[in-house]
Amino acid sequence: MSTTGPDPAAKAGLGERGPRGLNRLGGAVVLDTNIVLDLWVFDDPAQQPLLALLEAGAMCWLVTAAMREELARVLHYPHIVRRLQARRLDAQAVLTRFDRLCHLLPDAPRAPYACKDADDQKFIDLAVQHGAALRSKDAQVLCMKNRLARCKVALNPPLQAGDSAA
Repeated sequence: MSTTGPDPAAKAGLGERGPRGLNRLGGAVVLDTNIVLDLWVFDDPAQQPLLALLEAGAMCWLVTAAMREELARVLHYPHIVRRLQARRLDAQAVLTRFDRLCHLLPDAPRAPYACKDADDQKFIDLAVQHGAALRSKDAQVLCMKNRLARCKVALNPPLQAGDSAA
């Protein structure tokens, strides 16, 4: 906790064990960048239940500045820019949606298990720190399902309205 100003975790409504009011929110979740792209760039119908839960405040989406920076960078990849243009969107529109729905937290300490893809470690670390569900399609993350479960992190749990495990 910073002595020079408000604690970012406290400002976001988070304590040592995760979001306050977790029962009311239905759970905390960490989304990797590909899932975020599916929500707003690729408009993946399979992700619409997740989007509905986030928009309804039924899930608490946890992020760090590094996660937002990664998304901002990826939104400028040529194939993503073309997809955004086809949908009459721009990177700023996606980042605005991101900012509206997420809870920004400080970087998490390193989790007990390391991912082979260093770019994915930040998602694992945050999910482990807060006991949040982790949603990912990345093969390097998917192969960690059992190790994440030992850290009380559910990888891609089923989404159901009112599901407190999601």
